[in-house]
Amino acid sequence: MSEKTTCAIVGGGPAGMMLGLLLARAGVQVTVLEKHADFLRDFRGDTVHPSTLDLLDDLGLGERFAALPQNRLDRAAFDVGEGRQLTMVDFGRLRVNHPYIAMVPQWDLLNLLAEAGREEPAFTLRMSTEATGLIRENGRVAGVRYDGPEGPGELRADLTVACDGRGSTARAESGLPLREFPVAFDAWWLRVPVRGTVTRSLTPGTGRGKLVVGIPRTGYMQLAYLARKGTDAELRSRGVGELRRDIAELIPELADTVGELASMDEVKHLDVRLDRLRRWHTEGLLCIGDAAHAMSPIGGVGINLAVQDAVAAAALLAEPLKRGRATGRRLGAVRRRRLLPTVAIQGLQRILHKRMVGPILEGRRPAPPKPVLAAVTAVPRLASVPAYLIGVGVRPERAPGFARRGARPADAREGAREQR
Repeated sequence: MSEKTTCAIVGGGPAGMMLGLLLARAGVQVTVLEKHADFLRDFRGDTVHPSTLDLLDDLGLGERFAALPQNRLDRAAFDVGEGRQLTMVDFGRLRVNHPYIAMVPQWDLLNLLAEAGREEPAFTLRMSTEATGLIRENGRVAGVRYDGPEGPGELRADLTVACDGRGSTARAESGLPLREFPVAFDAWWLRVPVRGTVTRSLTPGTGRGKLVVGIPRTGYMQLAYLARKGTDAELRSRGVGELRRDIAELIPELADTVGELASMDEVKHLDVRLDRLRRWHTEGLLCIGDAAHAMSPIGGVGINLAVQDAVAAAALLAEPLKRGRATGRRLGAVRRRRLLPTVAIQGLQRILHKRMVGPILEGRRPAPPKPVLAAVTAVPRLASVPAYLIGVGVRPERAPGFARRGARPADAREGAREQR
C-alpha cells in the first residue's frame, strides 16, 4: 500500500508531535508515525522547562497543560557539609512567566499535543506504525517504508523529518556524518516511594565515588543513579541490596522507603551519549531533536532542545512546504538556526561531565568546585545564571504567528510564587 503526504514525521516524541501540530496549523498536510500503540513509557524525560511552558501558552495550551498532574522544581541544591545545603540553580530568580521546571509524565504531554493535533484537519497520527526504511528516488529521500497494524506500506512525502531519537532508523540510513563526544558514565533510572512532604528541590547525593540525583514527584522520588560506563552487568550482579544501601547513604530521607525497591528489574539502564550530526539534512530528509544531536541527561535539557528544534523547523519550512520548495538551503537553515544553542548546551554538558560528574565518580571530589561554592555563597543571585541556561537557554524559540491561539497564560510569575 502506498500513500502520499506533504510531510512525513518519523517518531511521535516531543519533537515529532510539536512539529506535526505546528505544521498542521499552517495548513501543511502532515502524518506522524509512532511505532508504539500508546505513549506510556517509563523514565522518559519528564521535564518541561520555562521556555517550553511559554511556547504552550503561545499555542493556547497553557491552561490544559496546567491541569495535568505535575510537580514543580524551582531550584537545585547541593549538600555542602554540616547539614547545610546551598542552592546552585535557582529558577525562582528568573524574570519569566514560569520560574520553575514542570515535572509532568511525558505521556501526558504527548497526549495533550496529540489531542490538539487532532483538532487540525491537516494532522494525522498513526500509532503502532514503525518506520523501517527510507524510500529513495532520483537521488533524494521520497518518503518512508513502514510496518503498521495492517502490514507493510509506503508513505511518500515531499519532506521526511526524523524525530525518532538517538537510535533513529532514518538517520542511520541517511549516511549523514556524525561527531561523537566521549562520555565516561551511564545512568540508571528508578523510583522510590516518599512519605510526607515532597521537596521542590532537585537533590544530588554524592559520596565514595557515587552520584544519585533525586527528582521529586507526587508520592515518589525519581532517581538517576550515575556510575562508570559499561558497568551495567556489574551493577546488576551485585544485586538490589547494595543499590538500596547506596541510595540510603546518599539520600538519607529515602532510607525508610528504599526497601520497597523490589528487584533490579525495576532499574532501567540508559546508555548516555553525546553527539551531533555535522549536517542535519539531505535532499528530502531533515533530522531534528535527538536524531540530530543526542544530549546527556545532565540538566534534563534534551526534550526542550528537541521542542525548540521543532518550532524553528516549522517557522522556517511551513511556507516552503506549501509551495513544494522545502529543499536544499531551506532545510539547511534549520541547522543554521539551531546550531548555536546545540553547541552551547553540549559544551556546558561536557564541562560538567569533566569538572563535576567525572571527579565525583572517581571519588576525588564530593561536591561542586570550591570557587563555585564560594561565589554562589557570596552572591546568591549567581544561581540564576545556570537556571537561565538550563530553563530558557540560548536562542529560545516562540511559536510562529500561524500557530498561535489566544488563551490566558496558565500561570503568571506572581501566581507561581503564591503556590510555593
